[in-house]
Amino acid sequence: MAPGAYAIDPSKGHPGFCKSAKGVTVVVDFQQLGGTTIVRCNPRGTRGTGLDALKGAGFQIAGVQRWGEAFICRIENRPSAVEKIPIKGNKDYQESCIDTPPAAGYWSYWHAGNNCAWTYSQWGVKNRDFIPGGFEGWSFSLNATADTNPKPRIAAVRPGTAGRPCVARYEPKPTSTDPNARQPGSGGQTAGAGSGGSGGGGGGGGQTTEPGSGGREGALPPPRPRALATGRPAADDPARNVAFTGGENAPDVNQLVKEQSGASDLAPWAAGGAAVLLALLTWLTARRRGRARDA
Repeated sequence: MAPGAYAIDPSKGHPGFCKSAKGVTVVVDFQQLGGTTIVRCNPRGTRGTGLDALKGAGFQIAGVQRWGEAFICRIENRPSAVEKIPIKGNKDYQESCIDTPPAAGYWSYWHAGNNCAWTYSQWGVKNRDFIPGGFEGWSFSLNATADTNPKPRIAAVRPGTAGRPCVARYEPKPTSTDPNARQPGSGGQTAGAGSGGSGGGGGGGGQTTEPGSGGREGALPPPRPRALATGRPAADDPARNVAFTGGENAPDVNQLVKEQSGASDLAPWAAGGAAVLLALLTWLTARRRGRARDA
């Protein structure tokens, strides 16, 4: 059975950027999958993981069977189970979400403090806590390398704060390879653009490649520590942002999955009707045979 897909919850999050330093803005950039980038706010002010940020902003997700939601396989049903992804070596690849996706086609995970450059996450989505007032990013990586993984094409700058210093909470390096281990408390430390921390390093240039852990060949390993790049640039110019929406018109994932699998609301009734018909035919056959013996 494929991992479950979650229909959007209109009671969670709202379209667009967070307006204050209380919540976290979540950016989903489909890149070469096609589709308009989505920006939503999770207004949650209490501590939460990257997974909490993603789901709390109202995004529809699916994990993988092997690791559950510790590894995000689909966002807004992309890539869908029937969608062909032209990864290197298999132009007709279709994602089943059973094991971790191949390194040639997966959702890369990013984060940034407000006015900071995007950083490829050292942590898995259930490992790290989001940065209040900051950004969480998901960007689909297709046939990219550690140096070319595409960062989200939305600058990590809340409206009205452009030009301010990059300020982000200090994040200690991961010490565990458990994709479900929680990040230890950061102690409330912050780091500016010139003093390290999660404001440093843009893109995945510092990403290291680690061997898998028993998955299929070419699959990504579970989320593990990844080195940071040494540069510490500020956020990109928001004027160069790609077009985006708040996902207001995004279709319901459960309905899409039903349509793609050929399922129908009438399926249970059809199955029940078939069972009744089979029982009736069995009874009629037995009755005819009984009459034949009595003749």
